[in-house]
Amino acid sequence: MNFPTSIFKAYDIRGLVGTELTPELADGVGRALADFLPEDGPVAVGYDMRPDSVELAAAVRAGLMRQGRTVYDIGEVASDMIYFAVGHLGAAGGAMVTASHNPGAYNGIKLCAQEARPIGLETGLAEIRDAVASQIYKPVDKPGLEEKRDVMDDWVHHALSFVNVKTLKPYHIAVDAGNGMGGLVMPRLVGKWPLTVEPMYFELDGTFPNHPANPLVEENNRDLVAKIKADKLDFGIAFDGDGDRAALVDETGRIVPGHIMTAILAKHFLQKFPGSNIIYDARNSHLVVDVAKENGGQAIRSRVGHSYIKADMRTYDAPFGGEFSGHYYFRDNWYADSGLLGALVAIQVLSDSGKKLSELVDEFASRYARSPEVNFKVEDKAGEIAKLKQLYADGQQDELDGITVTYPEWWFNVRPSNTEPYLRLNVEAKTPELLQEQFEKLRALLAA
Repeated sequence: MNFPTSIFKAYDIRGLVGTELTPELADGVGRALADFLPEDGPVAVGYDMRPDSVELAAAVRAGLMRQGRTVYDIGEVASDMIYFAVGHLGAAGGAMVTASHNPGAYNGIKLCAQEARPIGLETGLAEIRDAVASQIYKPVDKPGLEEKRDVMDDWVHHALSFVNVKTLKPYHIAVDAGNGMGGLVMPRLVGKWPLTVEPMYFELDGTFPNHPANPLVEENNRDLVAKIKADKLDFGIAFDGDGDRAALVDETGRIVPGHIMTAILAKHFLQKFPGSNIIYDARNSHLVVDVAKENGGQAIRSRVGHSYIKADMRTYDAPFGGEFSGHYYFRDNWYADSGLLGALVAIQVLSDSGKKLSELVDEFASRYARSPEVNFKVEDKAGEIAKLKQLYADGQQDELDGITVTYPEWWFNVRPSNTEPYLRLNVEAKTPELLQEQFEKLRALLAA
């Protein structure tokens, strides 16, 4: 089968619908996944609200059944629900048709194995890609069957088990689902928790008519911020397209960045599980290290990306892991990430603190100044990293993910994109002035 192999990314499959990602390809992915999974048993398949997701998911299910697998069709769900379904139903694996927050012309497929273990290029996706290309599949005696499974009620019950609903304050909030899957899940909380929710863009529409469903881009939260301020709400929540990320926005309109959310949630889990490990990614803040030490735990750095985070969480039996990008992982959720769980636990922490969200955030935000992640187009990524290694030889260096150089008052990480000619820069310092000085030096070097 001819297709652009570049749509098989580091962690999932994503491409333009019709030209790059077709039902024929999705059928092949289903067949190859069925052959690849090491465990016998059924495979769960879900899909998001994009216009072509129903057709692509049907093709994935057909491919799985052609290879003899029983398929659990869990229908239209958020991405974190596929991980839950695989673990909860004891399935051999799962497939979720979604392109997360990418524009409506795109779609994709996320894959996992038993107990929601991720399947990326280094853990099976390359083999699946090659099987689809060659169209060589295992012979089977008879096709598998399809079963409908509705996991929504079980998912909501599971999510609420992460908080003590009786102690949550009756906050008045706005939730911007961005026309994504959060709009399907959030109404199921009505009557099960004490919060009053002002819904925004809950209508499922994979063309994203109001704004892109990526809450880490400040512009995309403009309507949510206006609503919070106009109605004097306690705070807001913004979900990404497939619902596996959620960002909180405080009562002043400031988005809570991923590194601060990681620190807030890490403190909660260290108090709940004393002496445990917390996983954080290589571009995340030293704030996480400080919070772990202050609360009797240990912060362990991981490479950027969910497959690495999840593997390290299993290795170190960590109850929680967080990424700068706003993905939050939970041991009691099969080590998988979830936007809803991240939001719920943060609300519990806020309620227990007795503070406003802005006050809670300010406690953590004042310790370090940091840059956003900035991309630089670079043809010779390895050469540029080698140059930085020489220029910053007087700092403490490691190459866990790209290069990280640490000094007493500041540090930076430069790591290569897995799929594009980009280097990604993150810088953090103890003062805004030092941050600006060192960031400008690095930007000049990488932009040259």
